[in-house]
Amino acid sequence: MSVANFLEKLLNGVAAECFELGKLITPKRGKRLVKSQLEEVGSYAVYQNSTKPLGYYHESNAPAGSTFIVVAGAAGDIDFSKAAFWAADDVYFFPGSNSLNSKYLYHFLQTKQHEISSQVRRASIPRLSIAAVEKLKIPIPCPDNPEKSLGIQAEIVRILDAFTELTGELTAELNAELNARKKQYDHYRDWLLSFPHGGVAWRQLGEIGEFIRGKRFTKADFVDDGIDVIHYGEIYTRYGAWTDRAFSKVRLDMEKSLRYALTGDVIMTGVGETVEDVGKAVAWIGKNSVAIHDDSYAFRHAMNPKFIAYAMQTNAFIDQKAKRVSRGKVKRLLVDGISRVEIPVPFPDNPEQSLTEQARIVAILDKFDTVTNSVTEGLLHELELRQEQYEYYRKLLFSFPNAKETEA
Repeated sequence: MSVANFLEKLLNGVAAECFELGKLITPKRGKRLVKSQLEEVGSYAVYQNSTKPLGYYHESNAPAGSTFIVVAGAAGDIDFSKAAFWAADDVYFFPGSNSLNSKYLYHFLQTKQHEISSQVRRASIPRLSIAAVEKLKIPIPCPDNPEKSLGIQAEIVRILDAFTELTGELTAELNAELNARKKQYDHYRDWLLSFPHGGVAWRQLGEIGEFIRGKRFTKADFVDDGIDVIHYGEIYTRYGAWTDRAFSKVRLDMEKSLRYALTGDVIMTGVGETVEDVGKAVAWIGKNSVAIHDDSYAFRHAMNPKFIAYAMQTNAFIDQKAKRVSRGKVKRLLVDGISRVEIPVPFPDNPEQSLTEQARIVAILDKFDTVTNSVTEGLLHELELRQEQYEYYRKLLFSFPNAKETEA
């Protein structure tokens, strides 16, 4: 049965009408709590500027079964709570009424997420006027028969909750598969680069190459056509172990003020929010040089660049690196620290044989990386399709045929 036929059968010939949300129900604003009032463990979650609990409190001001929306901070984020909670002053909640099922409202607002987000004022603290939400027009089936209306709303909620559960289960399964593939790849890479059969020496990076620090540029300098650059933040968000092209460019008039990585250099981050991010590396194998940010380094050497980049992904390297990271709010890794971290050098006394062995290992890891990325892309695509399917049917379930525009 199509969704349209399902709705027709559910309505049984009775029309649906669209009302401004604010004329059906008045959103209730929460009340501020200061940090000292919060409890690590308590009876009720406290929501302030996010849909994640800020802490806990011994009282609640929002009843169980309420939809709520954040209006400052993560402004525009929407959630539903089965349990009673404390809403702070940056949260408005809708407990439901004799004409509106609060979970029905939650699913409806999800269909309007883009429209709501577009109303957020982007300042130092993003803010949303609750009036923008109150003006949304929500379809109410059989508005002249509250009992029947709530029954239809409850049936739509049941269907969407079931769909949400199925989508969540599939998402969990696919994420588990993604994690399993990543662990498998990491295990094999680490084993291969541990050289269990010997024939290797461990050398400090400072012994086998030199570090060249980049020069500063900002995202304000980015242009569509200009000098190829790699920003340090892109290394742990957009790049894998190696690349032959840059995603970003800066103005041509900056050419002389920049510092460049050459073909074969390994580019490393000097700062990051986590230990894993700082010191992350990407081998540059592009035909031309590429400019690098001053919070990154170009490591210049005579080894296979992809071999070094793969070695820098191993848990052994990360464990060593972690001991050299300065742990402030922003993690930093200085040349003096990173230059003392060791990587394996196969056949160190025979440069030609060493490069041959490095190339052999790189070829194996390249193939494994290709297969893993292919599986990952397939699983991520499947996740996207399931989410799109869910959103499509949710939207259809709120597309009541011949719904009238009505003032409450």
